[in-house]
Amino acid sequence: MKKEDNLLLKICNISIEAGKKVLEYYNSDNEIFYKKDESPLTKADLESNKLIINGINSLNLNLPILSEEKLVDWSIRKNWKKYWLIDPLDGTKEFIKKNNEFTINIALIENNEPILGVIYAPALDRLFFSKKNNGSYKINTNDSLINLSNALVIKVNNKIKEQIKIIGSRSHSDSTFSNWIYNNYDNYEIIQKGSSLKFCEIAEGNADIYPRFGPTSEWDTAAGQIILEEAGGVVVDFKINKKILYNTKESVINPPFLAKNKNI
Repeated sequence: MKKEDNLLLKICNISIEAGKKVLEYYNSDNEIFYKKDESPLTKADLESNKLIINGINSLNLNLPILSEEKLVDWSIRKNWKKYWLIDPLDGTKEFIKKNNEFTINIALIENNEPILGVIYAPALDRLFFSKKNNGSYKINTNDSLINLSNALVIKVNNKIKEQIKIIGSRSHSDSTFSNWIYNNYDNYEIIQKGSSLKFCEIAEGNADIYPRFGPTSEWDTAAGQIILEEAGGVVVDFKINKKILYNTKESVINPPFLAKNKNI
Protein backbone atom coordinates (compact mmCIF):
# COMPACT_ATOMS: atom_id res chain seq x y z
CA MET A 1 0.00 0.00 0.00
CA LYS A 2 1.03 3.61 -0.47
CA LYS A 3 0.70 4.36 3.21
CA GLU A 4 -0.38 2.31 6.20
CA ASP A 5 -3.92 3.29 7.22
CA ASN A 6 -4.85 2.55 10.81
CA LEU A 7 -8.61 2.94 10.32
CA LEU A 8 -8.62 0.70 7.27
CA LEU A 9 -6.63 -1.94 9.16
CA LYS A 10 -9.11 -1.84 12.04
CA ILE A 11 -12.10 -2.23 9.72
CA CYS A 12 -10.39 -5.11 7.95
CA ASN A 13 -9.89 -6.85 11.28
CA ILE A 14 -13.49 -6.22 12.32
CA SER A 15 -14.62 -7.88 9.10
CA ILE A 16 -12.29 -10.83 9.70
CA GLU A 17 -13.62 -11.32 13.23
CA ALA A 18 -17.18 -11.16 11.89
CA GLY A 19 -16.18 -13.76 9.31
CA LYS A 20 -14.94 -16.08 12.04
CA LYS A 21 -18.28 -15.74 13.83
CA VAL A 22 -20.18 -16.46 10.61
CA LEU A 23 -18.10 -19.59 9.99
CA GLU A 24 -19.07 -20.95 13.41
CA TYR A 25 -22.64 -21.13 12.15
CA TYR A 26 -21.66 -22.13 8.62
CA ASN A 27 -20.00 -25.28 9.92
CA SER A 28 -22.93 -26.29 12.12
CA ASP A 29 -26.72 -26.53 11.94
CA ASN A 30 -28.09 -23.07 11.31
CA GLU A 31 -31.72 -22.15 11.92
CA ILE A 32 -33.26 -20.14 9.08
CA PHE A 33 -35.86 -17.41 9.54
CA TYR A 34 -37.62 -15.33 6.90
CA LYS A 35 -38.18 -11.58 6.78
CA LYS A 36 -41.35 -9.85 5.61
CA ASP A 37 -39.98 -9.76 2.05
CA GLU A 38 -39.37 -13.53 2.31
CA SER A 39 -35.59 -13.13 2.16
CA PRO A 40 -33.74 -15.55 4.46
CA LEU A 41 -32.19 -14.56 7.77
CA THR A 42 -29.93 -16.68 9.97
CA LYS A 43 -28.37 -16.34 13.40
CA ALA A 44 -25.08 -15.81 11.57
CA ASP A 45 -26.49 -12.57 10.08
CA LEU A 46 -27.52 -11.31 13.50
CA GLU A 47 -24.35 -12.28 15.36
CA SER A 48 -22.13 -10.81 12.64
CA ASN A 49 -24.18 -7.62 12.74
CA LYS A 50 -23.75 -7.33 16.51
CA LEU A 51 -20.00 -7.92 16.31
CA ILE A 52 -19.48 -5.35 13.53
CA ILE A 53 -21.55 -2.65 15.22
CA ASN A 54 -19.78 -3.17 18.55
CA GLY A 55 -16.42 -3.11 16.76
CA ILE A 56 -17.17 0.12 14.92
CA ASN A 57 -18.56 1.78 18.03
CA SER A 58 -15.39 0.84 19.93
CA LEU A 59 -13.43 3.07 17.53
CA ASN A 60 -15.17 6.12 19.09
CA LEU A 61 -15.59 7.92 15.78
CA ASN A 62 -19.16 8.95 16.66
CA LEU A 63 -20.51 8.15 13.21
CA PRO A 64 -23.97 6.66 12.65
CA ILE A 65 -24.41 3.15 11.28
CA LEU A 66 -26.89 1.84 8.74
CA SER A 67 -27.10 -1.93 8.45
CA GLU A 68 -29.32 -4.43 6.73
CA GLU A 69 -30.18 -5.63 10.23
CA LYS A 70 -30.37 -2.16 11.82
CA LEU A 71 -32.53 0.09 9.68
CA VAL A 72 -32.77 3.82 10.47
CA ASP A 73 -35.76 5.97 9.54
CA TRP A 74 -35.30 8.35 6.61
CA SER A 75 -36.29 11.32 8.77
CA ILE A 76 -33.06 10.74 10.72
CA ARG A 77 -30.60 9.48 8.13
CA LYS A 78 -31.47 12.06 5.46
CA ASN A 79 -29.31 14.49 7.44
CA TRP A 80 -26.29 12.19 7.54
CA LYS A 81 -23.19 13.45 5.72
CA LYS A 82 -20.92 10.62 6.82
CA TYR A 83 -21.87 7.17 8.09
CA TRP A 84 -21.04 3.46 8.08
CA LEU A 85 -23.01 1.16 5.78
CA ILE A 86 -22.78 -2.57 6.46
CA ASP A 87 -24.10 -5.90 5.30
CA PRO A 88 -23.14 -8.37 8.01
CA LEU A 89 -23.74 -11.36 5.72
CA ASP A 90 -24.11 -10.65 2.03
CA GLY A 91 -25.23 -13.70 0.08
CA THR A 92 -27.29 -15.41 2.77
CA LYS A 93 -28.73 -17.71 0.10
CA GLU A 94 -25.22 -18.79 -0.84
CA PHE A 95 -24.43 -19.25 2.85
CA ILE A 96 -27.45 -21.55 3.21
CA LYS A 97 -26.46 -23.46 0.07
CA LYS A 98 -22.93 -23.81 1.48
CA ASN A 99 -21.17 -22.82 -1.72
CA ASN A 100 -18.68 -20.48 0.05
CA GLU A 101 -19.73 -17.37 -1.93
CA PHE A 102 -20.85 -15.08 0.88
CA THR A 103 -19.19 -11.98 2.29
CA ILE A 104 -19.06 -9.38 5.03
CA ASN A 105 -19.38 -5.87 3.56
CA ILE A 106 -18.39 -2.68 5.38
CA ALA A 107 -18.31 0.74 3.71
CA LEU A 108 -17.81 4.30 4.87
CA ILE A 109 -20.02 6.80 3.04
CA GLU A 110 -19.30 10.53 2.81
CA ASN A 111 -21.39 13.02 0.84
CA ASN A 112 -23.36 10.14 -0.74
CA GLU A 113 -20.30 8.29 -2.07
CA PRO A 114 -18.33 5.35 -0.64
CA ILE A 115 -14.85 6.45 0.42
CA LEU A 116 -13.70 3.23 2.09
CA GLY A 117 -14.75 -0.35 1.51
CA VAL A 118 -13.93 -3.78 2.89
CA ILE A 119 -15.25 -7.11 1.62
CA TYR A 120 -14.29 -10.32 3.38
CA ALA A 121 -15.15 -13.80 2.11
CA PRO A 122 -14.45 -15.96 5.20
CA ALA A 123 -14.99 -19.36 3.57
CA LEU A 124 -12.46 -18.40 0.89
CA ASP A 125 -9.98 -16.67 3.25
CA ARG A 126 -10.12 -13.69 0.90
CA LEU A 127 -10.07 -10.01 1.92
CA PHE A 128 -10.57 -7.08 -0.45
CA PHE A 129 -10.28 -3.46 0.61
CA SER A 130 -9.95 0.04 -0.73
CA LYS A 131 -9.85 3.68 0.26
CA LYS A 132 -10.58 6.61 -2.03
CA ASN A 133 -7.53 7.71 -4.02
CA ASN A 134 -5.45 4.89 -2.56
CA GLY A 135 -6.08 1.93 -4.91
CA SER A 136 -7.64 -1.48 -4.30
CA TYR A 137 -6.00 -4.46 -2.64
CA LYS A 138 -6.37 -8.12 -1.77
CA ILE A 139 -4.96 -10.32 0.99
CA ASN A 140 -5.55 -14.03 1.56
CA THR A 141 -6.04 -14.51 5.29
CA ASN A 142 -8.10 -16.34 7.88
CA ASP A 143 -6.79 -14.41 10.86
CA SER A 144 -6.44 -10.83 12.09
CA LEU A 145 -3.77 -8.68 10.48
CA ILE A 146 -0.93 -6.77 12.13
CA ASN A 147 -0.57 -4.52 9.09
CA LEU A 148 -1.59 -4.31 5.43
CA SER A 149 1.92 -4.31 3.97
CA ASN A 150 1.51 -7.70 2.28
CA ALA A 151 -1.55 -6.62 0.33
CA LEU A 152 -1.50 -7.12 -3.43
CA VAL A 153 -2.70 -4.36 -5.74
CA ILE A 154 -5.66 -5.39 -7.90
CA LYS A 155 -6.70 -3.76 -11.16
CA VAL A 156 -9.24 -4.36 -13.88
CA ASN A 157 -8.10 -6.17 -17.01
CA ASN A 158 -7.42 -3.57 -19.71
CA LYS A 159 -6.14 -5.98 -22.35
CA ILE A 160 -7.94 -5.95 -25.68
CA LYS A 161 -10.14 -9.04 -25.85
CA GLU A 162 -12.40 -10.75 -28.34
CA GLN A 163 -14.59 -12.43 -25.73
CA ILE A 164 -16.26 -10.40 -22.99
CA LYS A 165 -16.64 -12.03 -19.58
CA ILE A 166 -20.04 -11.16 -18.15
CA ILE A 167 -20.65 -11.94 -14.51
CA GLY A 168 -24.09 -12.45 -13.01
CA SER A 169 -25.78 -13.51 -9.82
CA ARG A 170 -25.80 -17.18 -8.94
CA SER A 171 -29.24 -16.85 -7.33
CA HIS A 172 -30.90 -13.90 -9.08
CA SER A 173 -30.36 -14.17 -12.86
CA ASP A 174 -33.46 -13.70 -15.03
CA SER A 175 -34.65 -13.28 -18.62
CA THR A 176 -33.88 -9.53 -18.57
CA PHE A 177 -30.23 -10.36 -17.90
CA SER A 178 -30.15 -12.94 -20.69
CA ASN A 179 -31.91 -10.68 -23.21
CA TRP A 180 -29.58 -7.77 -22.48
CA ILE A 181 -26.55 -9.94 -23.17
CA TYR A 182 -28.09 -11.33 -26.37
CA ASN A 183 -28.85 -7.79 -27.63
CA ASN A 184 -25.40 -6.39 -26.85
CA TYR A 185 -22.79 -9.10 -27.36
CA ASP A 186 -21.99 -11.86 -29.81
CA ASN A 187 -18.88 -13.32 -28.25
CA TYR A 188 -19.10 -13.69 -24.48
CA GLU A 189 -18.67 -15.99 -21.53
CA ILE A 190 -21.08 -15.95 -18.58
CA ILE A 191 -19.67 -16.37 -15.08
CA GLN A 192 -21.90 -16.86 -12.05
CA LYS A 193 -20.92 -15.72 -8.59
CA GLY A 194 -22.72 -14.98 -5.34
CA SER A 195 -22.72 -11.84 -3.17
CA SER A 196 -20.45 -8.80 -3.60
CA LEU A 197 -17.71 -11.07 -4.96
CA LYS A 198 -18.99 -10.08 -8.42
CA PHE A 199 -17.51 -6.59 -7.98
CA CYS A 200 -14.25 -8.11 -6.77
CA GLU A 201 -14.03 -10.42 -9.80
CA ILE A 202 -14.11 -7.38 -12.10
CA ALA A 203 -11.70 -5.46 -9.86
CA GLU A 204 -9.24 -8.38 -10.09
CA GLY A 205 -9.58 -8.62 -13.86
CA ASN A 206 -11.34 -12.00 -13.87
CA ALA A 207 -14.56 -10.57 -15.35
CA ASP A 208 -15.47 -7.46 -17.35
CA ILE A 209 -19.12 -6.54 -16.81
CA TYR A 210 -21.83 -7.09 -14.21
CA PRO A 211 -25.29 -5.93 -15.34
CA ARG A 212 -27.85 -5.98 -12.53
CA PHE A 213 -31.55 -5.54 -13.25
CA GLY A 214 -33.10 -7.10 -10.17
CA PRO A 215 -33.32 -5.24 -6.84
CA THR A 216 -30.28 -4.73 -4.64
CA SER A 217 -29.92 -2.62 -1.51
CA GLU A 218 -27.31 0.04 -0.83
CA TRP A 219 -25.43 -2.17 1.67
CA ASP A 220 -25.06 -4.81 -1.06
CA THR A 221 -23.06 -2.55 -3.35
CA ALA A 222 -21.24 0.27 -1.50
CA ALA A 223 -18.07 -1.60 -0.49
CA GLY A 224 -17.89 -3.31 -3.88
CA GLN A 225 -18.32 0.00 -5.65
CA ILE A 226 -15.32 1.74 -4.07
CA ILE A 227 -13.18 -1.38 -4.52
CA LEU A 228 -14.10 -1.55 -8.21
CA GLU A 229 -13.72 2.20 -8.77
CA GLU A 230 -10.25 2.28 -7.23
CA ALA A 231 -9.28 -0.73 -9.37
CA GLY A 232 -10.25 1.11 -12.57
CA GLY A 233 -13.95 0.36 -12.89
CA VAL A 234 -17.28 2.12 -12.56
CA VAL A 235 -20.76 1.40 -11.17
CA VAL A 236 -23.42 3.42 -13.00
CA ASP A 237 -27.18 3.75 -13.03
CA PHE A 238 -28.43 2.06 -16.21
CA LYS A 239 -30.95 4.82 -17.02
CA ILE A 240 -28.85 7.94 -16.52
CA ASN A 241 -25.32 6.52 -16.91
CA LYS A 242 -24.11 8.24 -13.73
CA LYS A 243 -22.42 6.67 -10.73
CA ILE A 244 -24.59 5.13 -8.04
CA LEU A 245 -25.08 7.41 -5.03
CA TYR A 246 -26.11 6.58 -1.47
CA ASN A 247 -28.60 7.96 1.04
CA THR A 248 -30.19 10.33 -1.47
CA LYS A 249 -33.73 8.98 -1.08
CA GLU A 250 -36.00 7.28 1.41
CA SER A 251 -35.74 3.86 -0.25
CA VAL A 252 -32.47 1.95 0.19
CA ILE A 253 -33.10 0.03 -3.06
CA ASN A 254 -30.60 0.73 -5.84
CA PRO A 255 -31.67 1.40 -9.41
CA PRO A 256 -30.68 -1.17 -12.04
CA PHE A 257 -26.95 -0.69 -12.59
CA LEU A 258 -23.95 -1.68 -14.65
CA ALA A 259 -20.65 -2.43 -12.91
CA LYS A 260 -17.75 -2.76 -15.31
CA ASN A 261 -14.22 -2.16 -16.37
CA LYS A 262 -14.60 1.45 -17.56
CA ASN A 263 -12.56 0.68 -20.68
CA ILE A 264 -15.15 -1.82 -21.95
